[in-house]
Amino acid sequence: MNRKWIFPLIVFVAGVSAAVVLYAVDPAGCSFCPPCPFRFVTRLNCPGCGSLRASHLLLHGNVGAAFKLNPLMVLSLPYLMYSLASYVSTKVRGRPLPGIGPRPTLIRGVLVVILAYWVVRNTSLYAALIERL
Repeated sequence: MNRKWIFPLIVFVAGVSAAVVLYAVDPAGCSFCPPCPFRFVTRLNCPGCGSLRASHLLLHGNVGAAFKLNPLMVLSLPYLMYSLASYVSTKVRGRPLPGIGPRPTLIRGVLVVILAYWVVRNTSLYAALIERL
C-alpha cells in the first residue's frame, strides 16, 4: 500500500467507526456521552451544544429534528464534508479539489457567524423561533 493512503484511510476508518457507534447509541440517553463543559459550568448553550444528538438524528435521516437541535452544525456539514474530501484529495492526488479554501475573509466571516449564533441561541427569541419550526 502506498504511504500517502495511510492517513486518509485511518481517518476514514475512524469516521465510519464513530458513525456506526453514533448510529447505534442515542446520545440523549447514554451515560458515557460527555456533557458540554461550557454548559455544565455556565448553564448556557455553546455553539456546539446538541451536535452529538443532531448527528445521531441525521444518521437516522431525521433532518428536521437535527436542525432544531443545532442548525449551525447541520448547515455547516456540506462545507465540512467538502473540506474533508479536498484534504483527502490533496493527500492522495497531490492537489485539492477546486473551490473553497481557507481565505482570511471566509475565516473571519465564519467566526462572526459562530459568535453571533452563540449569543443568539441563548435568548428567548431563539427558543421561540426554534419551537415554531
